[in-house]
Amino acid sequence: MGGMAHEDGPLDPDVDDAFRAVLEGLRTTMPGVMVLFAFLLTIPFQTSFSDLTGDEQTAFYLAFFGSAIAAVLLIAPSAHQRLRALQTGVRRHSRKHLSFTVRMTVAGTVAFAGALGCAVYLVTSVVLEQRAAAVGAAVIALLLGWAWFYVPLVTFNRT
Repeated sequence: MGGMAHEDGPLDPDVDDAFRAVLEGLRTTMPGVMVLFAFLLTIPFQTSFSDLTGDEQTAFYLAFFGSAIAAVLLIAPSAHQRLRALQTGVRRHSRKHLSFTVRMTVAGTVAFAGALGCAVYLVTSVVLEQRAAAVGAAVIALLLGWAWFYVPLVTFNRT
């Protein structure tokens, strides 16, 4: 099968392996996204929701929609896999689809990072004060930027 032609050229077992790696990574990411989304779903139904300041409500909406966007984008590769399996079988052959999936996963990760920062701001501003919330959110944003983006793109890129 390795040399048969396909919609994007010859079949490439490395594409299937890369897809498998992306989907395995998403299995560890999705619980965090869904827990944050579930937590945020409960907030508007609390009687104290109307007591939130304008900044806190903005942080809530950014966190809520950011986690929803992250969920959509990070679940999409699994949905693609299920739908494409009906046409092509379980193995993934398309480099174009792999590239799109990786970009979608990165976009979902960025949305999740934004949602986490906003959630930290929201919770901290309710518990402490807005200045502490801004500092906490900035620290989380810097940590996320370093751990999720700088390390893999810069640190591990140095050979």
